[in-house]
Amino acid sequence: MGDDYRDHLVSWIADGARGSADLVAYFVLRAADVLSTEGGFGLLGTNTLAQGDTREVGLDRLAEQGWDVHRAIASEPWPGGANLEIASVWSRRGTWHGSRMLDRVDVGGITPALGMRSRFDGNAHRLGSCGGCSFQGSVVLGMGFVLSPAEANELLAAHPRNADVVRPYLIGEDLNQRPDGSPSRWVIDFGERSADEAATYEEPFAWVDQRVRPERITKDPVKYPRMVHEWWKFWNARKGLYRAIEPLDRCIVIARVSKTVQPMFGPTDRVLNEKVVVFAYDDDAHFGLLSSGVHWWWAQRPGATTLRTDTQYTPTDCFETFVQPDLTAGVGELGGRLHAHRSALMLDRQEGLTTTYNRVHDPEETADDIVELREIHVALDHAVRDAYGWTDLELGHDFHPTKFGTRFTFASVPRQEVLDRLMELNHERYAEELRQGLHGKPKAKCRPTAAAGLSFDVGDA
Repeated sequence: MGDDYRDHLVSWIADGARGSADLVAYFVLRAADVLSTEGGFGLLGTNTLAQGDTREVGLDRLAEQGWDVHRAIASEPWPGGANLEIASVWSRRGTWHGSRMLDRVDVGGITPALGMRSRFDGNAHRLGSCGGCSFQGSVVLGMGFVLSPAEANELLAAHPRNADVVRPYLIGEDLNQRPDGSPSRWVIDFGERSADEAATYEEPFAWVDQRVRPERITKDPVKYPRMVHEWWKFWNARKGLYRAIEPLDRCIVIARVSKTVQPMFGPTDRVLNEKVVVFAYDDDAHFGLLSSGVHWWWAQRPGATTLRTDTQYTPTDCFETFVQPDLTAGVGELGGRLHAHRSALMLDRQEGLTTTYNRVHDPEETADDIVELREIHVALDHAVRDAYGWTDLELGHDFHPTKFGTRFTFASVPRQEVLDRLMELNHERYAEELRQGLHGKPKAKCRPTAAAGLSFDVGDA
């Protein structure tokens, strides 16, 4: 229905609150408005209702207005043929004095994110100390830039110099599905070269001229000046990303949409697609931290998901709010061990991350290599726990039911305790950064560590 209708919803239903919210948020706000001063509602919606911007525009605003969610199912499959995850929410204005039930289990309280209420209220803050180290990949916006291996070989064979602009192209699906996480495609990347400079690469430029330019020049030049006037360039090349990883031989990458949210190492000489999140670190210790259950569960708290149960990892919500501990040699050693064992396992089985971790979380899977992978994860989680100084916390690893299905992970009580402690650290660190006047200033550049196992103070990020 266009921008005018969108603006109407923002102005008249959300009181001007903007954000990339799904339509379901406005239905909830409208229901609350219709009920006025008394009554409650029970609604079904897509499970994005409790996630990211949609939650902030909808359920977060209702909580501020005194609405109390007293029963909810955070996510479950639609009971029909559609491949869809839905949320169910019961809410009433004012304090609910009866029992509360989340995912059909009695709980003490329910958050607007449709999670178990913790002892610590409030959303996580983005931290200056975590900025400049994580990035979303390049937004190409034009399939005409993308090449099959055969097409790339043809352009590379035409002239050796074409290798400057015909480059491997890593997408999220490669990380999820390919055993070595290698690119399955190539892409023509002229960077910020002028049209005259780009045209000196005759064969690639002719390719883009034929397959990209006709569509790009039909766009509105006022709304999309880069697409019209610089049609041979990516929509957003993410120059800061490539500056950050340029000094490194390898970097850490995670598929932006996945079930696993598990990192891999990859070379830095390739174009990284927008469905890839990139971390400007090359050390085993950061690899271990990002592989840990501590990081996985934190990513579920602030992150959004797709309409299935995959996690949509966003650097701002998932990483820039994540307080890192002083990374110890133990975390580095186990991170390196995890990388080596899992890489060999996936190559031996010819299976990608998704299939591998389906095995990890399957109680019926008892193969020696999968059992060893679980054991490494347990040891790594304990090393990360100890790096935070939480040696009092028993994590209780086992196969536990979660809203993502059965997972080999922490028990529910220590899981919530981990999230509470991370949130406390986030607020403490943010308050300290405010005292230091760090917010409102340009982000500090990420300073990658050089070797596995180096102690890394979060203040140096």
